Amino acid sequence: MMRRSFFSVPALALLQSPVASIRAWQAARHEQDDWLDANNARHRVILDTWNPEHFPDALQFAGNIVETNKTDYDIPATELAVVICVRHRTTPFAFNDAMWTKYGKSLSAQMAWSEPNSQGVPTANPYGKRLTGLAAQGVQLAICNRTTRAYSSRAAREAGGANDVVLKEFMGNTIIAGHFVPAGVVAVTRAQERGYANISIG
Repeated sequence: MMRRSFFSVPALALLQSPVASIRAWQAARHEQDDWLDANNARHRVILDTWNPEHFPDALQFAGNIVETNKTDYDIPATELAVVICVRHRTTPFAFNDAMWTKYGKSLSAQMAWSEPNSQGVPTANPYGKRLTGLAAQGVQLAICNRTTRAYSSRAAREAGGANDVVLKEFMGNTIIAGHFVPAGVVAVTRAQERGYANISIG
């Protein structure tokens, strides 16, 4: 009896310890991120981009995701949630030709990038056609608002315009459907907390 009691006491103490009562952690929810749940998708993916040199990879991978789910899994694009996050040096790819025509020199300089096939400063979104095609399949953008403010501020300064006016102009001229998120890097983490698989493009 004494021997059996010796082994039972630690076991009882373990069951009553605070560790045993710890509940699984769950991320907080914020209304700024609720758009990520505005779908009935069977699969959710976010592609995180920040270097313009690698942006074509994001477009290719997004297309592959949609196509492979359709051909190999019989899952239509309407049952997928595919988001491309544009932040840091890829943010300008969120804007349409009008913005590139007007502010292309400023955008290109701040990105420290020039389109390889261009004979000068791009005057149109170099990925506009591909993004439009992906949008037709339901792909959306998560657009970094912090970076948008930085680009629009420089564009306004160089054009002699007002910051708030140019910012509003940028936000009203996205190339496809997009959501301006407080910060792209935060949006990627929020997406993962809401069940999105993250593909880091660079």
